[in-house]
Amino acid sequence: MEAIKPLAASTRRPGADADLGGFGGLFDLKAAGFHDPVLVAATDGVGTKLRVAIDAGQHGGVGIDLVAMCVNDLVVQGAQPVMFLDYYATGKLEVAVARDVVAGIAEGCRQAGCALVGGETAEMPGMYHAGDYDLAGFAVGAAERSAILTRDRVTAGDLVLALPSSGVHANGFSLVRRIVERSGLAWDAPAPFDPDRPLAEALLEPTRIYVKSCLAAIAAGGVTAFAHITGGGLIENPPRVYGDDLAMRIDLGAWRLPPMFRWLAATGGVEVWEMLRTFNCGLGMLVVVEAERADAIREALAAAGEAPLTIGRVEPRTGDAVVFDGLSAAWLA
Repeated sequence: MEAIKPLAASTRRPGADADLGGFGGLFDLKAAGFHDPVLVAATDGVGTKLRVAIDAGQHGGVGIDLVAMCVNDLVVQGAQPVMFLDYYATGKLEVAVARDVVAGIAEGCRQAGCALVGGETAEMPGMYHAGDYDLAGFAVGAAERSAILTRDRVTAGDLVLALPSSGVHANGFSLVRRIVERSGLAWDAPAPFDPDRPLAEALLEPTRIYVKSCLAAIAAGGVTAFAHITGGGLIENPPRVYGDDLAMRIDLGAWRLPPMFRWLAATGGVEVWEMLRTFNCGLGMLVVVEAERADAIREALAAAGEAPLTIGRVEPRTGDAVVFDGLSAAWLA
């Protein structure tokens, strides 16, 4: 507790003082400037990416992942993340490891603009092997009632922008681990797709937090939906944000598959459809926008530090919910 109190204090924001030690965390929505708020909640973990972090002894980044997986799911509803809690479970607490993890969580909260208001550290002997731990995160956000993004906002003719990912993020790591095993490479070997970095460090690159850039896009006006590209990739996530009568057409020629994903596909013998279903393939967030507002939203995203790509549009559905132009094995090369 003493080791992580300063980390939590560094995430203070209007509405929360971020003090730890009570039985619950408080947040004052009025003090945060909300007038007619709706609360939005999300919970998630980091999955088997933890196994790589534990085996490689690199723990700080998974804390950022934990926050990202939760707050990116909040902002797609139009909500501003306001507070975060974490659950850290292990067989025997190693304070230095736990502090590294919570330091990453605090960094993620700072990037998202939300307060780390509490959490739970559980020691459960016999439940975990020595050195192992598990993580779960819980985030609460708020949005003015009129600003909530719902599926009925998306219409045919809307354009689809995309924000680049930083790598695999936190989905597909069971397959990643099998591919690395198949390659015969050690975690500390140079990454074939990034020789200046060890393989584990490259694959553990933390998930990007898109909160501030997405909120900037909302403020510009004309955003109709966001799709956070997590488990299910570019096939299963987009249809979650528009009606059953619509489809998203994505041009695979609009961006080049990053080297990390090309290496995973080639080394693992992974077919293009499975790549699109399992990984983000270089795109961590899709932004669906009214066509006439696209230029203004691109400018807002660029001012927020993004490099948005235009990758497709929404159209009436005649078959699949997501249609890919340029779908071939050559895209993986």
